[in-house]
Amino acid sequence: MAKELEQSPKNWTESQVSSWLRSIGVKELYIEKLYEEEVDGHILLTLNEDFLKAKICMKSGPAHLIIQKRDELINFEQKSQEKKKPTSGKTTELEQKNINQKSVQCPTSEGPPAQTSERDQDEEEKETAQEPCALTSKEDCRPRPFDQEGIDFIYVKHRVLQPESGAFNLTTPCHEFKSFSVAAALDRTRLQAKFAKEVLKFATGCMNIRSNGTIHFGVMDSKEDAGYVHGEIIGIPVQVKDIYVDALDYIERSISSNKEHVRQVVSPPRFIEFMDRESTEKRYIIEVDIGAFNKYFVNNKVYAVRLPNFKESTNKVEFEKETILRRVGSKTEPVSDKDLSDFYQRVKDRDAQREEAEKTQYLSAPDFCQDLGRKLTMLMTSGKKFIEKEKWFILVTNKFSPDDLCNIDWMLNMNVFCVFDFDPDSKISGLCSRYLEHHAANMHSLQSYRISGDMTIKEFTSQLHLFEQTSWIFCNGRNDFKGNEPSCDEMTWIKTKMTLLRESVSLICKQIMPKGTFQVIFLVTSPIEKPLLHTFNEFFTDMEGHEDIICICESQKNFPRMQSFAEGSCGSKTVQNSSVVGMKMSHINATLQQIQPVNACASKHLPVFVKGTCFLGTQVEEQMYSLEILTVDHCDETSEDFINEEKANIEQQFYRGGRVNWLNFWLAEHKYVGEVIERDAYHDVSKLLNETLKWNADQTPVNSINIYHHPGSGGSTVARQVLWNNRKDLRCAVVKPSYSAPLVAQHAVELREYEEKDPQRCLPVLLLIEDSDKEYLDDLRNELEVGINTKRIQNGTLCFILLTCRRSHDPETKSKESLLQNVSVTHELSPQEKKMFIGRREVLEGQYEPNFILTFVLMSEGFNKDYVQNFVKNLLQGIDHKSVVTRLILYVALLNTYVQKSFISQSHCEAFLALTFHLERFRQHAFEKSLSDQAKLVFLHLRDDKTHIESIRIIHPLVAKVILQQLLGNQQTQSSLAMDLLCDNVLFEHRFGRDEYLSFLRALFIRRSRISKGDKYDTLFSPLIEHVCGKKKSPDKVTENEQSPDKAINLLKEAFQRFHKDPFFAQQLARLHYTYEKFEEAKYWAETAAKQLPNNSYILDTKGQVYRKWFQAKCKAIDTDGVPKTAQNTADAVGTALKALECFQECEKAADADMEHLNSSGFFSEVEVGCSLLKLISSLDVFANRANGHSECMKYLLTDYIPEVVEDAWEPFHGRLKKLHKTMQDALEWISEDLSYFQTDIGDEEETPESPEEKIRHPLTWLAKRSSDYGKYFSEAYSATLLKHGQPIPANLTPFQKRMIIYHLGGGNITSILSKLTDQRDAICLLQSILSLYPSNPVKAKFGQRDIVNYIVAHISLNCLSPETQKVAPLKDLQALCHQFPTDKRKCLPSALFLITLLFWPEDHDTDLEKETKYEIVQSAVEHLEKGYLIKKKDIPQRKRRLYTHFFLGSGNGLDKFVHKKKFERVTKVFSVSEKRMTWLRGEALKKPEIAEMLKRVSGWTEDGVVYLEGPRKKKFSILPLHLPSVPHSNENITFYLGFTFRGPVACNIMVKV
Repeated sequence: MAKELEQSPKNWTESQVSSWLRSIGVKELYIEKLYEEEVDGHILLTLNEDFLKAKICMKSGPAHLIIQKRDELINFEQKSQEKKKPTSGKTTELEQKNINQKSVQCPTSEGPPAQTSERDQDEEEKETAQEPCALTSKEDCRPRPFDQEGIDFIYVKHRVLQPESGAFNLTTPCHEFKSFSVAAALDRTRLQAKFAKEVLKFATGCMNIRSNGTIHFGVMDSKEDAGYVHGEIIGIPVQVKDIYVDALDYIERSISSNKEHVRQVVSPPRFIEFMDRESTEKRYIIEVDIGAFNKYFVNNKVYAVRLPNFKESTNKVEFEKETILRRVGSKTEPVSDKDLSDFYQRVKDRDAQREEAEKTQYLSAPDFCQDLGRKLTMLMTSGKKFIEKEKWFILVTNKFSPDDLCNIDWMLNMNVFCVFDFDPDSKISGLCSRYLEHHAANMHSLQSYRISGDMTIKEFTSQLHLFEQTSWIFCNGRNDFKGNEPSCDEMTWIKTKMTLLRESVSLICKQIMPKGTFQVIFLVTSPIEKPLLHTFNEFFTDMEGHEDIICICESQKNFPRMQSFAEGSCGSKTVQNSSVVGMKMSHINATLQQIQPVNACASKHLPVFVKGTCFLGTQVEEQMYSLEILTVDHCDETSEDFINEEKANIEQQFYRGGRVNWLNFWLAEHKYVGEVIERDAYHDVSKLLNETLKWNADQTPVNSINIYHHPGSGGSTVARQVLWNNRKDLRCAVVKPSYSAPLVAQHAVELREYEEKDPQRCLPVLLLIEDSDKEYLDDLRNELEVGINTKRIQNGTLCFILLTCRRSHDPETKSKESLLQNVSVTHELSPQEKKMFIGRREVLEGQYEPNFILTFVLMSEGFNKDYVQNFVKNLLQGIDHKSVVTRLILYVALLNTYVQKSFISQSHCEAFLALTFHLERFRQHAFEKSLSDQAKLVFLHLRDDKTHIESIRIIHPLVAKVILQQLLGNQQTQSSLAMDLLCDNVLFEHRFGRDEYLSFLRALFIRRSRISKGDKYDTLFSPLIEHVCGKKKSPDKVTENEQSPDKAINLLKEAFQRFHKDPFFAQQLARLHYTYEKFEEAKYWAETAAKQLPNNSYILDTKGQVYRKWFQAKCKAIDTDGVPKTAQNTADAVGTALKALECFQECEKAADADMEHLNSSGFFSEVEVGCSLLKLISSLDVFANRANGHSECMKYLLTDYIPEVVEDAWEPFHGRLKKLHKTMQDALEWISEDLSYFQTDIGDEEETPESPEEKIRHPLTWLAKRSSDYGKYFSEAYSATLLKHGQPIPANLTPFQKRMIIYHLGGGNITSILSKLTDQRDAICLLQSILSLYPSNPVKAKFGQRDIVNYIVAHISLNCLSPETQKVAPLKDLQALCHQFPTDKRKCLPSALFLITLLFWPEDHDTDLEKETKYEIVQSAVEHLEKGYLIKKKDIPQRKRRLYTHFFLGSGNGLDKFVHKKKFERVTKVFSVSEKRMTWLRGEALKKPEIAEMLKRVSGWTEDGVVYLEGPRKKKFSILPLHLPSVPHSNENITFYLGFTFRGPVACNIMVKV
């Protein structure tokens, strides 16, 4: 880098500025932003802090650092320039020499050229082997403790020792530095001579003045070395240590007398490890201590020395003349001849001074004994009384001794997020093995923490199960693992794993865990190696400080290495304050257990079937991580001290509006606080639960109780109260959000069977599921039933009770839908509840100020609108409208009003308020202090159950709504506030909690309201967008809609840009534009969305809708003008309609290709547009005249004929218009077939931004109407009229005209015909008319497949409605007609195969041979039906596409044996749609006697869970069970009812034959 930065900063490029920023430790995010802003050297010199904060969105700390370092750089440059100023215009000789010196290339390790002189060596000592880093700031460091054995110590490159010193008090060592970088590369002889010369020169100098001293090799000794400072540690490579040790053998040759004294005083060289963060080369600082003076042999002595020198001229070592040396200041100098006599005379004085210094040293006060227990307590609790329950801990540790492993109980009660473990045997015999005895943990390597570019943080944490179970990161391999994870030595680790460590720490500190939510503990129990030091450095850098880093080190011998390294980063005082050194692990264990909020190793218990309890191990509990399990002794482990300290806070948080937690119930139960009120709904749920628990032979294994509640009315409290009070009798658990239904079901089954002997005899599990959609609940029920089924639990056993808690704006209506399952909780209180609330309020107001129990006060008033309005009005009095805190209140209120369960993380708020924290322990206090009085009252502080990350929301959604109205007043609109929020860079870019924040922001602009999701209305756009447009009438008079579609459009445009041109925002823009008939813009946005997602059927549907609405607008304009319709003035509209049809056909193709989603909207829309287009065409003057207009129109649409009046004007359209009848018929057939397969009453509650534009609510009715309209346009109008009045059929009708009349009468497809069984008005008459249009001898007529199907179904339907009629063909005739279906069953329509299964079902009176022949025909058809069904179903869960059973096998003969499902309607109409669906699915409806007497039970058997029909002999006939859990688990003889579906026959109401 130095080479890059040698030139003046003014001339730096953007890249060089980036390099410099990296060298001073600026984050990569900011470096990239400055690079994008093209900040070069010239601009760098002009920057100020305001620019960095405003434009680069930089925090104050980094901005201040950059400006400070920039100014230092400028000062450094100016001083350099002043030094370089020559006295004349030419470069001075000295400067030229320096320049030449700087250009000298460093020699290689093989040694210098032979001619290098000793003098040259001395000069080159002042140069370094590497380029210096000129512009980085240098950290100070201390030298190794003098002359101490066994001290673990390390130096770090570029840190700086105090300058060389002279003798201070004789016992404190003086220091001398030698860079030795060139000499280190010399050959053995030269190197030893050089090393011995420096050591002996320094040693005799120290001995002669009786001073201790240390000479350091590998430390810069010259201030003139460019880029380095005096005392800077650079290290030297050491190939063979013996070279240096043996070099001291020169003592014998250099010292003439008393050489053994010198041997004793000069210690052998010490090789101190050296750490270079940028390089993996191994280097050392070599130090020689001069000390251990013994007065018995040193006294009265003066030591002379002959220093060795290697002479190049003679190529050997020679000795200089004998000299007496002494230390003078920081140098070693010879004693001059004139001073020699005086020097000898003062020997005794020096001896006396030495003796006195040693006495003083030994008489100094003993070490002060720190109160390590208190220090440890303060560090772990951040000055509080207890360790925070919600705080996460990250441990960094190495090898543990067996004794230490016995003292880790304190660790078992802590939230350990992850452990960086440098012991490769930890899983076998170390900390990990001991931890796993008590907790579940996931084994990871550093590689596991590499996140791929397309993965969000939420997905990553979910993948690694972070926050659920401890992540155990093996940082230096794992010896018990068969994968490729070997341990390695220090230098290999630095080369191979250092980058991975850096990435892991950075990911945790910068993206997963906000500052202040976690603490890092370095738990050092064995000698420290470099990788651990690198880990400290990474945490210190990424956590931007030391406040949350603690070092606990049992051994004082192990600590100095860590201390010397850490002091360079944060100073000796900080290291001392953050470290607990010399405290035994057993003492640490005992001390920390006293300050934990829960008692150590407390046991947990679950109830069991035989009325006792069983022990629940923590690791077992953690393996069921999708459930929050409620134990019999829940919260009993909480320490008494913690309860006394925190009980008031816990109660107050609840009554302010915080969600109830188990401690609230526990404290009330143990009389520490007043009781939690049991609302009426609690008693209702308890009653339903008790009814459910009563044994019943018809009991389903999974039962549901649903609580519907107004948002913020206490529904969750009621649900949790039910769980709490049943925890001793049932196994109770809360389903944690965001886990898949299969996983939750797996864990629920494990919980049910845990420690029970017999799966048939287990307590039911009561599962609370909060705020899940119906689809998830269906999934969960389905998975639980499958789980029970595989366990073969006997029928009638209740296994699971799903207690669901869902938001609803109309809970009372919901509860009335099913009185046996649903309970409502509203804001309004019953008289009994009011009495309890008022009594409790009086008590609470005696304990707390009303402001601190706000939500309870509002609740006791029943959330009366006027009361809330006045409350908020009083609250907001005197608020500073311009303050940043008020702006924050507005932002939170906006989100809370429109996005349910939204919040803003505290980390976001701190960034928004631009708060900086000097000490992390005061973070919460500083945040709360920064809030205004109003904010303190309305903000509720939340903690995420999983991550413990803190966030805020308004105390109640109703309060949020009123705050928004009153604070905005007439000064600002909600749209401008939303725009400000959207454009706020600090909030948008803030990295912690970013996924949640962006999801809330996205929902604010995109999520539509759904009644099915608990919202008040169904909306076409998000409620905010609807408010801005003024589309919805506001239910309360307070909120005035803005009536401004343009503002809504601008909001969505800005959101489109903010969310990186998200195509779903473009889709919303297209929809919004066409809603306001801005069709050109709508077209632009639809195409923009479609370009990004060309295969998304929902976006292609939107594109089609643009043209559809455009076409409608053009038709309306033509009608409004009142001019006659001509080909010319309709051409534009016709072109638009055809474009819409083209888009919908693309949508259909995309929907068919998408195997994971259902989207039939393209087919419905194609028919709608087709009908509108036919209406427009037939209304043209040329086609509307009564004489021959219709036949002229048909001739144009169905043949090659083109009337002259339309020939030119419609020239581009002729080909497509002539295909219209065919494409519309295909679309109608597709819809009919789809509706034949699957139930039409399954509500699609899936919440996606790409839901279809206009959902068809009653598709069966729609199909019947649109099929009739289609037939009407293509048939002679008078023919239909004649038929309706029973007139005879005109003889001249063509087969096509007849077919179209049949369509018009409702006989065009199987679904329309069968729908006549539901809508029976004139059905018999219409069916007879339809049949009269077919030839009298259909077998000879050679129909097409569709005509045959429609003909047969019309007969079957007529027979169902009027069995006695003479017009129904006999069964045999219909069977004969089936022989006209293709013999290759692959070419048969699904409806044809369905009819074969019906018509060829054997009769009771058939002979065995006839039965066998029919079974073969039916089985062949079923085989092909199954294949077609699997294609049609796609990869969509079966419960979302439930098979529709059209007919059941009845007890009659011929066509009378088919009983249509609609015949049971009067029996089942008492049920709601969803209940009806479930009663049919489980076969419960068929148990009703009125239905049972119509049906016929057939016999069969089960074999390994497969149902077989009794009858066929050649080939076993497997029948699909409609409800899988009804199949007996053992092989049994059974009876069942037979249903007919488009997948084949199904078995319903299966019963074992007794």
